[in-house]
Amino acid sequence: MNLQDNSTRLAWGWTADLAEVVRATAAWTGGAGLEETSAHAPFVRFRPWALVHEREPFGVVELEWRVKLDRIHMPPYDRHPRPHALLAAAYAQPVLRRLMPVNSHFNLWFSTSVEEFWRARVGYIICPYDEGLYGVRKEGELVARTETPEEAVAFVVAALPEGLGPAN
Repeated sequence: MNLQDNSTRLAWGWTADLAEVVRATAAWTGGAGLEETSAHAPFVRFRPWALVHEREPFGVVELEWRVKLDRIHMPPYDRHPRPHALLAAAYAQPVLRRLMPVNSHFNLWFSTSVEEFWRARVGYIICPYDEGLYGVRKEGELVARTETPEEAVAFVVAALPEGLGPAN
């Protein structure tokens, strides 16, 4: 079971007890918050950021970062620590944290748009290679290969245009 708010998964859980599923659904759709829903159905789990977001909603960009960073705790993403390490290294950089993180097939890039992110890509794309390296690409061409996600992120940050504003 997934509990969503505006298409964002805030909580999840598994149980074979259909009565628990009904209790959780009734609580959630009846307006209960995460803690109250979990009290009605103890199989429901949520991460600390979701509770913070419920109390004081994050902006679109920050919410996207939190959701992406949290995937390491949920199957099937929990089997892929290298893309998570890349996201964590990027999030540690204030200039990147202001941009929309976009990923596909474990590659990571950034956008200045929250709605049409594919049209407003900025900077390079980072690809976590299977052989344990991180590739930095520009328009399909390899421009750097690094051993750590932090090195790849530093390369991307150094190449960003001056005065880059937050994604909107």
